[in-house]
Amino acid sequence: GAGAGADAGAGVTPSASVGILIGNRAASCAYSGHMGKTSRSVLATALLVGCFSCNSRSAIAGDMSSAYAPPTGTPGANPGHAGAGTPLTPAPGDELAAFAEGCFWGSEDTFRHVAGVVATAVGYSGGHTTKPSYEDVCSHTTGHAETVLVEYDPKKVTYPQLLQVFWNSHDPPTLNQQGPDVGDQYRSEIFTFSKDQDAAARASLTAEQAHYRDKITTVVAPMGVFWKAEGYHQQYDERTGRHSCPLPNRLKGA
Repeated sequence: GAGAGADAGAGVTPSASVGILIGNRAASCAYSGHMGKTSRSVLATALLVGCFSCNSRSAIAGDMSSAYAPPTGTPGANPGHAGAGTPLTPAPGDELAAFAEGCFWGSEDTFRHVAGVVATAVGYSGGHTTKPSYEDVCSHTTGHAETVLVEYDPKKVTYPQLLQVFWNSHDPPTLNQQGPDVGDQYRSEIFTFSKDQDAAARASLTAEQAHYRDKITTVVAPMGVFWKAEGYHQQYDERTGRHSCPLPNRLKGA
């Protein structure tokens, strides 16, 4: 759960550390990660019950109020003062990170359970159009990825530790797909905010590749404009309690 602390990775295997960091969601991720290819395909089909297409996600979530205050003791909902393409500025002493790894409902839920994460929001990054809506992104014509923006306290959790959570919570060798969600908006990508983050992300990718036979498809790119997603997407799993899109991962070495 959230009590993992900045030293969660010390002396702990990657599969164990993600279990510490993401709490209740670890069971589903670990289960899918230790199955064979055929069994994972069956599991992905089963996840269609809980993970929705773009149209059905909009229909399900669209009637929800966008007004939401995270419970006391949980991360906030305003990382970097994010808005509709506005400049991102973390609070003094904090830093920002951004990751795309499939359905952003599940991705945000993962990072909200990491000790040291101060705030999260979901949105659209890496595209070539302005003011994209969810429906625009779902058309696969804008180039945007569903992204979780993370503000964190580097004294409590390090950027390399956040990278490890990222690797452990999805299937990086799968191109433009995570589980039943298919399309470029579900690609694996790390958006960096500095030269130091870029170097750390590339070094981490190289180290992670050693664990897989298939080539990792993750892209590392500088963060451009972040378009905060519609209110009904923000902290979706937390506000509904559904844990609707557990992110798949595979057994390392597969």
